[in-house]
Amino acid sequence: MAVNFYPRCPEPELTYGLPAHTDPNALTVLLQDPRAAGLQVLGPSGRWVAVDPRPEALVVNVGDQMQALSNGRYRSVWHRAVVSSERERLSVASFLCPCRSAVIESAEGLAGRHSPAVYRSFTYEEYYRKFWTRNLDQEHLLELFKNNN
Repeated sequence: MAVNFYPRCPEPELTYGLPAHTDPNALTVLLQDPRAAGLQVLGPSGRWVAVDPRPEALVVNVGDQMQALSNGRYRSVWHRAVVSSERERLSVASFLCPCRSAVIESAEGLAGRHSPAVYRSFTYEEYYRKFWTRNLDQEHLLELFKNNN
């Protein structure tokens, strides 16, 4: 779980609360501050879209492990957090993660002769270590785990 505090920023165009990234886990459940928007997701058009907070609602983001397990059928969500010059905000994120020794590979029936596995098998620990040795806003880390078919 992560509790994130984003203070007011006099020049929000000069920084991000968190740069663009995907999450290394399977799912992220996010409680947004209902008083202030700050989460943005990358839309299909390549433009950033604000996710307006709704009272008593949670945001669920698909993470990299779900993308790998689904053989690419579910895509991890590129997102970022922006700051505001008008108000501070708080968010609480809870992460659904496999154990470090879990082997991540396409679920049975999602990869086969007619639909080869997009990603090679790897352990969550291997993925998680690589995730934290690079900048968040680099290319999608799953690209390094693609099969060379």
